[in-house]
Amino acid sequence: MKIKSYVCGGWVSGTGRCVTSKNAFTGETVATTSSMESGFDNALAYGRLIAGNKLRQFTLHERAEMLKSLATHLMRKKEDFYQLSYLTGATRSDSWIDVEGGISTLFSYSGMVRRELVNEKFIVEGKVEPLSVNGSFIGQHILMPKMGVSVHINAFNFPVWGMLEKIAPSLLAGMPVIVKPATATCYVAEAVVKEIVASKILPEGCVQLICGGVGDLLDHLTEQDVVTFTGSAKTGKMLRSHDNILSKNIPFNMEADSLNACILAPDVQQDMPEFDAFIKEVHREMITKAGQKCTAIRRVLVPSAMMDCVGDALSKRIQSTLVGDPTNDGVKMGALVNQAQCADVQSAVDQLLFSCDVIHGGWDSMNTIGIDYDKGSFFPPTLLRCDTPLTSQQVHDIEAFGPVSTLMPYDSIEQAIEIVGKGKGSLVSSVFSYDNDNIRTLVYGMACYNGRILVNNRDCMKESTGHGSPLASMVHGGPGRAGGGEELGGIRAVKHYMQRTAIQGSPNTLQAVTNEYVPGADTTTSLQHPFKKYFEELNIGESLTTHRRTVTEADIVNFGCLSGDHFYAHFDETAAADSLFGKRVAHGYFLISAAAGMFVEPAPGPVLANYGLDSLRFIQPVGIGDTIEVSLTVKRKIYKKTKPDDAHPAGVVVWDVKVVNQDNEVVALYDILTLVAYKNAAQ
Repeated sequence: MKIKSYVCGGWVSGTGRCVTSKNAFTGETVATTSSMESGFDNALAYGRLIAGNKLRQFTLHERAEMLKSLATHLMRKKEDFYQLSYLTGATRSDSWIDVEGGISTLFSYSGMVRRELVNEKFIVEGKVEPLSVNGSFIGQHILMPKMGVSVHINAFNFPVWGMLEKIAPSLLAGMPVIVKPATATCYVAEAVVKEIVASKILPEGCVQLICGGVGDLLDHLTEQDVVTFTGSAKTGKMLRSHDNILSKNIPFNMEADSLNACILAPDVQQDMPEFDAFIKEVHREMITKAGQKCTAIRRVLVPSAMMDCVGDALSKRIQSTLVGDPTNDGVKMGALVNQAQCADVQSAVDQLLFSCDVIHGGWDSMNTIGIDYDKGSFFPPTLLRCDTPLTSQQVHDIEAFGPVSTLMPYDSIEQAIEIVGKGKGSLVSSVFSYDNDNIRTLVYGMACYNGRILVNNRDCMKESTGHGSPLASMVHGGPGRAGGGEELGGIRAVKHYMQRTAIQGSPNTLQAVTNEYVPGADTTTSLQHPFKKYFEELNIGESLTTHRRTVTEADIVNFGCLSGDHFYAHFDETAAADSLFGKRVAHGYFLISAAAGMFVEPAPGPVLANYGLDSLRFIQPVGIGDTIEVSLTVKRKIYKKTKPDDAHPAGVVVWDVKVVNQDNEVVALYDILTLVAYKNAAQ
């Protein structure tokens, strides 16, 4: 097959240098890719002006719905992607991580945005910051979409997941993308992009694809563009130091391969479940994707006294591993992506042997099926041993990007932490321990060297996703050698593609900008109770001030009997007098219950249900004889997409609630969320 690029709304064949991709286990030609020689500036301009303008017209929730629809469409086509993934040397389980894992990331991000963010075209971040004595000058941060394009330069090992996990937060932020997959496996990425384009779910041009070289693409980037890179530290460093990227301070997020560690804590003995889980995890990380993972375990740290038993246990598991044709259901490890990668891994192993010995390696003792050594790109799982990890720096500098790990001893937890740090920054390290003191010490000592730490033991091992599984809701990245960047991480990743700006002004100004009620801003009132209004009829800043109510001893006694809360400050006159309150006081939860009774309209109406309560703070105590009054103000409105089977279409209204006493002192502050029916059910 001849691979094409998709730019400016059409599929184009390159006319430049041609590269051949081969079947990883037969050596037969799979695809040819020719690089584009020009037009990179046009692709960027098309993304910024055409796709970007269209994408930014949608709200965050609308973009999230698109992503969900796209994920559903791609999941229907997954078997087509699996067939291509086999050609890269990946087994079915390897491909599951890449194909369904990547598509699931779209689902995850769609859900996070719809749950956590307001249905606007921007994000309001954090609380209002008072900037003056009397409150007439305040500040708040907002995040707006950048006006450029995000360029994603991806590695060969995960052509689907690596692409989709970057596309998701970028599109949600309102930023179109240009994807540049690694040439060796770009035919898989091309197939996915073809389905994205064919689905017509996204606005035209939101996803463009450049297969082959990037030409002068980086020369045409502007200050509004973003670059993300996944791959080797060497290549990442070269790209990040590009003159145009440096001169324009273009954001560059880098996720590089690193020498990740797995530590068997000193409390773990051979007969404990943590020991078995440790052996299984190290073995799994060696053979999954034939070790071609940025998160794979490269350094295996064990107490000195456990070196031999760990080496024996790992050798037995490696020896029983069936390696060969990945289309065979029984095969547990496939091939490397090509013979050039095999040569690179062998070269790295040769260098490591200057300070390491081989515990297990070579094909002689392996179980294999369908292997053609002359044509395929297979490499035997190899376990090395380095007895001097504190003085042999090679094991902390050289990465064999294949099924290769090195076993190394430590004599104390402090020494283990030192060894981890010699890797100069990792994406992930894992700890196997059932001793919380050991876990705490290791985590505190290792955190500065790692973007993620997995702790595994009998309490979570049945559900743990494992050492090498980055998740959409958690940060994927790491310091130093690992690139110093962050991918994923939930909403944090969406914000990476947006500009954070501090807005300073009056409460009325900030309310107008953020479309959220700001304390101190002007409010409006209506003769009609706000609970009698439909979602569309409510306005930000619309407020109700209730009648007043005097708190009595009977209120306190009755609430205490109803709730079972007989705390001394409510019932013991003597003890309460000696407390920080100086008197008997009403229950805090009585106050918010009484407040609800004061502002709720009891008759049936558009308000369907209480949806929750946020940010509750009790500011001042309320005693017997104090009088309270409540103000209820529309703070925020969150549109919810109506589903076909939804019997009660509704949006969410967030109300600012303020309870004051007879001296106009604030005694309680909180937000309540209600489901409010749409007047127009076709929202």
